[in-house]
Amino acid sequence: MTGPAPDLIAACWTSAGDVVPFRNGPTSPLDVRERIRAVAEAGYTGFGLTREDLVLARDTIGLPAVAAALRESGITVVQLERLTDWWASGERRREADRARADLFEACAVLGVDNIKVGADDEGAPVEYAPFCAAFDALAEDAARFGVRIGFENTPFSYRIRTTEEAIALVTEVANPNAGVVLDIWHAYRGGTDYGVIAETLPLAYVVGVELDDGDEAVVGTLLEDTFDRRRPCGEGDFDVPGFIAAVRAIGWSGPWGVEDMSATSRSLPLAESLTRAREAALACLAEAASPIDQVGA
Repeated sequence: MTGPAPDLIAACWTSAGDVVPFRNGPTSPLDVRERIRAVAEAGYTGFGLTREDLVLARDTIGLPAVAAALRESGITVVQLERLTDWWASGERRREADRARADLFEACAVLGVDNIKVGADDEGAPVEYAPFCAAFDALAEDAARFGVRIGFENTPFSYRIRTTEEAIALVTEVANPNAGVVLDIWHAYRGGTDYGVIAETLPLAYVVGVELDDGDEAVVGTLLEDTFDRRRPCGEGDFDVPGFIAAVRAIGWSGPWGVEDMSATSRSLPLAESLTRAREAALACLAEAASPIDQVGA
């Protein structure tokens, strides 16, 4: 790989420090301005933030102060997450609408590029047609705020567990303001052949891409495994260069998200953890062959 280093986004958990939402969360113990500075100093150009940390920052230092920190640190891409239950009814939908309002409120102030959304995390049944209609409506709503919606599949969901299913969702709904966030962890755990990405996903429906690595065997639940046992790129059993090649094959030239989540990363000083994850991702990006040469899981 020659020329300038690819732009990398530190996904929300990569800079959050010692926090796991279902264990000692949901908010980071670190000041958001400290996180932004650390991300920039480690060489990232993008910054991710959860809704919970966004609201905490809004209610303490205010969104303009967050925007100033991003601007002063040279952060050019901002990603927010994670919205769910946008298809639900009753109290679940009311809470989802409150979360939606929090996220949309911040978009213009922070210059948000995309909001990551997902399906359920508990495997609760949901009908496909209403789910698609709600996704389309969400994308239309987001367009009014100048932000794209990126759907991320998770293998522990009832609906849209695999990358193939996520691709089908966004291409069938075909809303130009929505697409997928391709996460290698979810692709690997869902059994996706990376060649499927190159063969079936138009570039117009790619909102983001996230890199990490992991072991072949799952330890504990899938949710525990995803938070506790991810590895820096190139240190596990995933074919990270092959995944990168598959995404490049459809023409992706945007920033690459780095989602570093593990008991190990949380035990390290933030600067060390960020640098370790960035260098590993850059090494795999450099190792990946030309866009057509190595596409396969």
